[in-house]
Amino acid sequence: MDADHSQGPKGSLRKLLEHLSGAGKAIGVLTSGGDAQGMNAAVRAVVRMGIYVGAKVYFIYEGYQGMVDGGSNIVEADWESVSSILQVGGTIIGSARCQAFRTRDGRLKAACNLVQRGITNLCVIGGDGSLTGANLFRKEWSGLLEELAKNGQIEKEAVQRYAHLNVVGMVGSIDNDFCGTDMTIGTDSALHRIIEVVDAIMTTAQSHQRTFVLEVMGRHCGYLALVSALACGADWVFLPESPPEEGWEEQMCVKLSENRARKKRLNIIIVAEGAIDTQNKPITSEKIKDLVVTQLGYDTRVTILGHVQRGGTPSAFDRILASRMGVEAVIALLEATPDTPACVVSLSGNHAVRLPLMECVQMTQDVQKAMDERRFQDAVQLRGKSFEGNLNTYKRLAIKLPDDQIPKTNCNVAVINVGAPAAGMNAAVRSAVRMGIADGHRMLAIYDGFDGFAKGQVKLGVSDIILNLAVFSVLPGKYLEEIATQMRMHSINALLIIGGFEAYLGLLELSAAREKHEEFCVPMVMVPATVSNNVPGSDFSIGADTALNTITDTCDRIKQSASGTKRRVFIIETMGGYCGYLANMGGLAAGADAAYIFEEPFDIRDLQSNVEHLTEKMKTTIQRGLVLRNESCSENYTTDFIYQLYSEEGKGVFDCRKNVLGHMQQGGAPSPFDRNFGTKISARAMEWITAKLKAARGRGKKFTTDDSVCVLGISKRNVIFQPVAELKKETDFEHRIPKEQWWLKLRPLMKILAKYKASYDVSDSGQLEHVQPWSV
Repeated sequence: MDADHSQGPKGSLRKLLEHLSGAGKAIGVLTSGGDAQGMNAAVRAVVRMGIYVGAKVYFIYEGYQGMVDGGSNIVEADWESVSSILQVGGTIIGSARCQAFRTRDGRLKAACNLVQRGITNLCVIGGDGSLTGANLFRKEWSGLLEELAKNGQIEKEAVQRYAHLNVVGMVGSIDNDFCGTDMTIGTDSALHRIIEVVDAIMTTAQSHQRTFVLEVMGRHCGYLALVSALACGADWVFLPESPPEEGWEEQMCVKLSENRARKKRLNIIIVAEGAIDTQNKPITSEKIKDLVVTQLGYDTRVTILGHVQRGGTPSAFDRILASRMGVEAVIALLEATPDTPACVVSLSGNHAVRLPLMECVQMTQDVQKAMDERRFQDAVQLRGKSFEGNLNTYKRLAIKLPDDQIPKTNCNVAVINVGAPAAGMNAAVRSAVRMGIADGHRMLAIYDGFDGFAKGQVKLGVSDIILNLAVFSVLPGKYLEEIATQMRMHSINALLIIGGFEAYLGLLELSAAREKHEEFCVPMVMVPATVSNNVPGSDFSIGADTALNTITDTCDRIKQSASGTKRRVFIIETMGGYCGYLANMGGLAAGADAAYIFEEPFDIRDLQSNVEHLTEKMKTTIQRGLVLRNESCSENYTTDFIYQLYSEEGKGVFDCRKNVLGHMQQGGAPSPFDRNFGTKISARAMEWITAKLKAARGRGKKFTTDDSVCVLGISKRNVIFQPVAELKKETDFEHRIPKEQWWLKLRPLMKILAKYKASYDVSDSGQLEHVQPWSV
């Protein structure tokens, strides 16, 4: 499911899903261990994908306990069984701890119950304990069947007929504590709950000059604590993998008192529930509170979030992640052979991969072993480069060195926002300013985009505030002379541009002007920030995730509004210009029946087919339909046209409503993903600028090569700097989109889950990769 298989040798070996058949096969799906938001989306995907390929799919209620008890706990699912569950947290099929399954006798009962229904394919959604149990069950399977036949509980021919059990796992855990995947199902939603609480606490804390100690989940893994601390700029964070150094009590109190001296009215301390010191002794939230009160006398409150983090509706990210994993799990089961080891479906960058289950479990256990043995640096590294990178970035942003310890570079670095606003821009600016100051640069803020740059609105950046730079869409072309003058006046040695496609075009213009204006011969880098997610050179842009969550939340509310009415179809228009990212991914997250986008041309026959499809669905128990339309998908098939067409053709079966979401998609508080992404990618941009300036120090070097003007982005799972000159050939300038877009590979996914006939590229299926610490 990689975004560009077709370009490599694998592309010539392309296989389509239509060649895989589930006829005669039965799949059991269960959720086990702690619940996590997004589990329902995974269950929905497994059920619908299984039915789509012709297999029977069974719910196994109450996890392994239901498998052991059998009877009404194992029920065949149909298409409607999983309708309207995408937006529901928890798991509709239940989860329970099961001691019986830990015994051979319990597993014998479970095997008997499965064989009676012909289930030889098992999809387990849970944590490492649940998946380890499934792997043991698989290994014992043939022996269990022989014992059942010997006892006369099953026919002897069933031993041969159901000789092999195939197992595929998906990790559902809010802690993100499973090695081998970038993200586990539920983690992003849990971060949403945490950040919502932090945002609410900040207002009351500032009103009273309070210190808040916030305890989040994470008994063995500090991911939630670390990322939420990074996303909200917490003053201190306590993690199981990285205990504070000896004497941390005094260091923390000094920092809090310095904050108060700088008139900062708020202190936030985040602690993971499993936080420990270097001697493996617990550091509790109450201990931290008592320390602050005793040493500093500050008004301090403790908030323990607890199971709030598991609750609520899943985020757009979790719905899409779980849906993709569920589909991939079914494909893996269809392709499994008796020699295929149990695998776990994982997220690597922007595509799903399969990894050997026990390799992932072993690495996860190695992390705990390293912590038990007080090898904390090893524990951090085993968590992966993403975790280690988050930790290093947090330390650099949170710990302010005394001015006399920062080596001055005598370099001026300017930061400018260009284009429409995108949630997360402030996080990017804050990160850039603080990183630049820590590197010894003098940071300058340019207000009002290139227009303000030309007029001299250049001011000194301050690290202790979040700079709310206005954004303008004016390109620098007609102001080149004036901007060059400002570059010379302020001795600007490097430029960081944060913005969307206008920023990309502006960077191209500045690069082209180097021959006439030597002032532009400095390192220049762009960080993509736009809700449209249409910047060449990056799979993701700051702000797109927040916009996607806004669309998903709105679609949930709109569908709910129809719960007391007759059958109704909603036509929703999203932003994005010519880029269909928001419409396509919003449709996948909200369970839409169709999403019209510019990148996939459609005509009146397609519209008619969609209307007929919805008409057929509405004749069953389905009450609501959802259709998304990208604002520029067609010049003639407008939102009004589609609304009128559906209204006319659906008469007597359903009625229609339309909504244009508009600029609400650009507003709101940034999501945890956008805050974290903006913080990390901006910090990486400043590291690049510092390295470039350091290499040229003392030589008076002018930067004229292409590699000194770059776009910084994420491609698959790598953070890369791409010269803007090289990206020109990958750009559709007329429609302001990249020529190749990874998310188009997911188009068939939405159609399949909405009961359309569609072929799905599975050219990477059947290939197991070996587990490794992820790099992003």
